Amino acid sequence: MELRHFRYFLAVARFGSFSLAASHLGIAPPTLTRQIQDMEQQLGARLFTRQARKVGLTEAGEVLKVQASLAVLQFEQAQQQAQRAGRGETGSIEIGYVASAVYSGVLQRQVQGFTARYPDVLLNVRERPMASLPDLVAQGRLDIAIVRAPVSLPEGVESIPLHSEGFVLAMATHSPLCRFSEVAGAQLAQATFILPEQINGTLQVAVDAGFAPRLGPQPGSLVAVLALVSLGQGVAVVPESLVGRVALPGVEYRPLKGATAQSWLALIHRRFEQAAAVRHYIEHATLHL
Repeated sequence: MELRHFRYFLAVARFGSFSLAASHLGIAPPTLTRQIQDMEQQLGARLFTRQARKVGLTEAGEVLKVQASLAVLQFEQAQQQAQRAGRGETGSIEIGYVASAVYSGVLQRQVQGFTARYPDVLLNVRERPMASLPDLVAQGRLDIAIVRAPVSLPEGVESIPLHSEGFVLAMATHSPLCRFSEVAGAQLAQATFILPEQINGTLQVAVDAGFAPRLGPQPGSLVAVLALVSLGQGVAVVPESLVGRVALPGVEYRPLKGATAQSWLALIHRRFEQAAAVRHYIEHATLHL
């Protein structure tokens, strides 16, 4: 038996008439009658009691009605779910990000906007060390990542610029530099720089001021960087989005006078992405920069 046989059977049970069921199904009554007879022959049981103007269910028919209804419902649900998955309306997306994607609000805006449009797509979002993100995307362990550019990308991985911003200087509250409302690059020639994961801002500040920077430790996350700054181990050039959002005891921020360095967040993804849900996320991010 095939699923269509269940549909034919359920139509007759619903209408109590072969002719009405046939009209509903769009087939000839004799064709419907033969299909039901074939079912009864295969099952070895009568499904309907036939009277002059009415068709009723036998005991076997009553049992089959319950199971056939479940089978048709499960088939339709499976079909709908497969179609929704094909359209990218369901599924899951693995997303990695650097902390500054949260401090800037970029990650929140992306996730909230995408979830509002595709509520049945599960987003698994977690912070990762930035150096690991491009390879995780290339290997398929992440679908999407938000990094602080510029960053070297493996073959087959592309980036979309999202959010550009400048840098500020983070220093300990007991630093002599705190008495200035803004700090010139030349005032940092003797400073030790605690390095974030993306060091381009630090290097550019030194280039603009014409000195070779004294490079200190590179502890990892921005919070780890600020922790060392609070302990007086050096200063740090960090994204300006941290100001007013990340406040650690013993840390103050100052603008960098005349600084030209810029940094930006970027979404990275595989160039030839196949998953429809992931493609929708990329499209959403591109349209809502």
